Amino acid sequence: MSSYLLLVILISLSATFSYINHRFIKMPFVIGLFFLSTILSLVVLCSKLWNVHQYSEIKNIVEHTDISKLILNIMLGFLLFAGSLHVKWQNIKRQLRPITIYAFGGVILSTFIIAVLFYIICNLTGIHIRFIYCLLFGVLISPTDPIAVLGILTKAGVSEKTESVIVGESLFNDGIGVVIFITLLETLKSGSNNFDFLHFGVLFLLEAAGGILFGFVSGYILYLLLKSIDNYETEVLLTISFVMAGYMICSYLHISGALAMVIMGLFVGNYKQSEAMSHITLDYVYKFWKLIDVILNAILFIGIAFVLLVIDFKIKYIIIGLLSIIMVLVARIVIVYLPKVILPGFMKINNNEAKLFVWGGLRGGLSIALVLSLPDSEFRQILMIATYICVVFSILVQGLTIEKMAKRLGVNKPLNNK
Repeated sequence: MSSYLLLVILISLSATFSYINHRFIKMPFVIGLFFLSTILSLVVLCSKLWNVHQYSEIKNIVEHTDISKLILNIMLGFLLFAGSLHVKWQNIKRQLRPITIYAFGGVILSTFIIAVLFYIICNLTGIHIRFIYCLLFGVLISPTDPIAVLGILTKAGVSEKTESVIVGESLFNDGIGVVIFITLLETLKSGSNNFDFLHFGVLFLLEAAGGILFGFVSGYILYLLLKSIDNYETEVLLTISFVMAGYMICSYLHISGALAMVIMGLFVGNYKQSEAMSHITLDYVYKFWKLIDVILNAILFIGIAFVLLVIDFKIKYIIIGLLSIIMVLVARIVIVYLPKVILPGFMKINNNEAKLFVWGGLRGGLSIALVLSLPDSEFRQILMIATYICVVFSILVQGLTIEKMAKRLGVNKPLNNK
């Protein structure tokens, strides 16, 4: 199947599912698309009972479509820039303390908690898994996914403070998660069981600090270029080129393109907007990137739903996957409540907000992309099932109930702000 035909199918499915959801089901956009795509995937999965040849053809297409590279190398940069472009820095700045704690320390702590629990559960079920695979699962499922969060949370009507913390955390914590994942993956591929802390420290500084610095520099250059002209067609093209070229340059420099796009988006969306762009240009830039965000989210959540077709389901693996939901929630509770108990004055978070932070830690496409990038092995199949089940629970259960939970806890926006 050609790339163009595949794109036609994805866009057509996106439009069809979007219409059905908006007209009849009325779920939040990404949840509705993921829900309908999952149902279609289940139908295709069951089709092997009456049409093995057709099922095999569809499965072969999914297997040979590198969803991991599509998300990590292409879509992620666009989605993060589009998401951060619409985030107000003043809101992030006011909640910088909890965002920093959750986005950095939280990912590391959550990784080890989940890894230990996953290792224990696997061994209790008779699967003698290497601990490095448990660490890989811990780190790929720990970061709250900015794609899922930005697509769901902002529609849930939660308070500005709560939204700022969860969205801010999700924009930044994927950077450290990807850095740790890459380091562990290199260790796995080298065949070594030793974790080189010095190598990790150097890689983290290069990836994270380098990405942040690149984002600031490229954001400022883009600001100067936008400021020097007043032509919305050219200015929109400039934002596209900076995202595409900047993300590619980051990959060549081995620095975090994800963090670079977040910083650049925040910079363009907040630094002296009235000087950089006219009202007309600003309107076009915002609407263009909003549309890009919607289209790519649609393609993304349809794509990850079809991962269901390449998973080797076994009862033992499914049990581990279901238990992984509990592991992830336990780790989330620890990283939210531990800083609150130890540093209450620093965090300034009440109990109801903490409960919503726990439930609002959504997982999505980033976790799927990372697990698909693992080398083939039996353990990869276990991690794929566990990741997929956690993502399904996160999007369809947590995503659908977070608005009701916010209202029950009194952490939703006042009616006059809606």
